[in-house]
Amino acid sequence: MKVCIIGLGLIGGSLALSLKKLPFINEIYGIDHNIEHQSKAIKYNLVDKIIDFKEIKEIDIIILAIPVNGILSIMKQLDEKIKETATIIDLGSTKETIVKNIPANIRENFVAAHPMTGNEHSGPDAAIEGLYNDKVVVLCNFEQSGKLQQEIAVRIFSGIHMNIIYMDAHKHDRHAAFISHMPHIISYSIANTVLRQEDKHNILSMAAGGFRSMSRLANSSPNMWEDIFKQNKDNVLNAIDIFQIELDSLKKSIKNEEWDNVYKKIDNGNKLKDIFS
Repeated sequence: MKVCIIGLGLIGGSLALSLKKLPFINEIYGIDHNIEHQSKAIKYNLVDKIIDFKEIKEIDIIILAIPVNGILSIMKQLDEKIKETATIIDLGSTKETIVKNIPANIRENFVAAHPMTGNEHSGPDAAIEGLYNDKVVVLCNFEQSGKLQQEIAVRIFSGIHMNIIYMDAHKHDRHAAFISHMPHIISYSIANTVLRQEDKHNILSMAAGGFRSMSRLANSSPNMWEDIFKQNKDNVLNAIDIFQIELDSLKKSIKNEEWDNVYKKIDNGNKLKDIFS
């Protein structure tokens, strides 16, 4: 099968490296509007060839590894430009808007997916082998995809060693606001709080593991995350409100020197590890 990955950054480039190991993938092509990304994708052997969008008609599997707004735009261009049996898989970080806007005549071709992986880096330079190994991929409204497309998506994601779960797009976006989008907001806020201090260089000279872990996400792409916050605005705001209640409660306990309550909140937070274990 011929695969074309549209978007050759961290997500698309890393996926290309994983797909090369699958026996049913013969050729991997790439499309990217960034000329530098195109040349680096060839240089790093992420793809076999850069193609023009008009050649998409010959592709069996089309991967959309671009921001959500880009996915929404390109879906309209894919309408009537793909082969009848083609599989389109989007890797967008929010799903409900995408699912609602898939053109009707390519709905069965389409698989809405969100691989829960990545890091704060971007571009083809950031592509790494094994990025998807043992990570979760969420397939949304999967029953609306065609049987062939369902089979191909499962073969791909299981083949690159991902753990597949199925979810309604609305639930996905609400859950993602808590475990993905809000942590980025907190990280940006922590970074900006320190940067506003007069002695920020002295403060950062003391930075150890805790601060570095909390602020790491603040290095993520502003373009990508502005897009995500726009698409998932209501869920993100709800998550912030709930987090603010918890933060205010802890602040009040510290202010009033209610140390038993402080201990209880810390101890309760420790229980999160039991869910992951």
